[in-house]
Amino acid sequence: MLYHLLYPLRDTFVAFNVFRYITFRAAGATLTALVLCLVFGPWCIRTLRRLSVGQRIHQAGPESHQAKEGTPTMGGLLILFALLTSTLLWANLTNRYVWLVVGTTAAFGVIGFADDYLKISNKRNLGLTARSKFLLQAVAAGIAGWCVLSLPGADPNATILVFPFFKKFVLSLGLLYVPFFMFVLVGCSNAVNLTDGLDGLAIGATLIAASTYAVLTYVAGHRVVANYLQVPYVAGVGEVAIFCAALAGASLGFLWFNSHPAEVFMGDVGSLSIGAAIGTVAVLAKQELLLVIVGGLFVLEALSVIAQVTSFKLTGRRVLRMAPLHHHFELAGWAESKIIVRFWILALFFGLMGLATLKLR
Repeated sequence: MLYHLLYPLRDTFVAFNVFRYITFRAAGATLTALVLCLVFGPWCIRTLRRLSVGQRIHQAGPESHQAKEGTPTMGGLLILFALLTSTLLWANLTNRYVWLVVGTTAAFGVIGFADDYLKISNKRNLGLTARSKFLLQAVAAGIAGWCVLSLPGADPNATILVFPFFKKFVLSLGLLYVPFFMFVLVGCSNAVNLTDGLDGLAIGATLIAASTYAVLTYVAGHRVVANYLQVPYVAGVGEVAIFCAALAGASLGFLWFNSHPAEVFMGDVGSLSIGAAIGTVAVLAKQELLLVIVGGLFVLEALSVIAQVTSFKLTGRRVLRMAPLHHHFELAGWAESKIIVRFWILALFFGLMGLATLKLR
C-alpha cells in the first residue's frame, strides 16, 4: 500500500524513490511487523486470558509441561496480524507471488484456527481429526499449486525442479508439479507444528528460516545476481522477500512473549500457517529442495516422529525416549532452555548451510 501511495510521488519528492528498492521495503516490513507484535502483544495475551483460551497439555507428555496448563494459546493470530499487515503495507500489491503466499498462509491459518478452536471448545487436547486436517491442508495446497500454474503471468519454468550443488541439472515435473507442491506445503506445515513443543523453539527457528529465504527470494528475483550465482531467475519473486522479512520481524516480536517461560503459545493457527508460508516461499523461489537444508531442524523433528512411529509399529520398540526429538532430550535430563538454545544453534547452522549452497555449485 505504501509503495503505491508514495512511490508515484518520487518526481515531486525525490526521497520517495527509495520505495522502488526491495531492500528498503523489506527493512520497513521487518520493523513494522516487529513493532506491531510488541505493541499489540500484551493486549492479545490479556484478551486470550479473558476468553479462557488456554493450552491443554497432553497427559502423555513430559511431566514438566503440566505446569504450562492454561497458558494462553492461539497467539499465532498475533503473528498473522503482524505478518499480513506488514506485507500489505510494504509490498507491491500488483505482484501475483505476494498474493499467492499471503492467500496460502491465510488458508492454513484458518485450518489451524479451526483445530485450536475445537481443542478449546471441547476442553481437551484434540481438535480436528488427523484425516480431516490432512484433507483440508491438501485441498488448500492443491489450490495454491494450481494457481501457480494457471493464473495470468505464470512462470513458464514453474514446473522445473532445481537441485542444490548442481549447476545445470534440472528435472521437469510436468503434471506432477501440483502433487509435489502439495507434498512440500503439507509436509512443511506439519513439520513446524511438530517442532512447536517448547517455549520459543519453533518461532526462533522460523526467524532463521524466514531470514534465509528473504535472501534466497531476493537473489532469485534479481536477474543479474541470479545469473551470476547460477540459480533460476524467477521474474517478480523478489517481492516475496518483503513477505519473508515481515515474517522474520513478526517472529522476533512474538518471541518476546513466547520465550521461556512463555506468556503465550502460537497454537496450530500459528504453526500450520508458518509452515505453509515457508513451504510456499521455497517453491516460488525454485529452492524447494534447499528447504531440506534451510529447514533442517524442522526436518529432524518430523523424521524423529516418523522413525518413532515406524519402529514401534514394526518392532514394538521405540528409538527415542519420546518423540518429537526435543522431548527425547527433555527426558534425558536436559533443561528446557538448553534444548531451545542448542536447537536454535542447529537451525542457524542449517540456514548458513543453505546460503552457502549459492556458491557451492
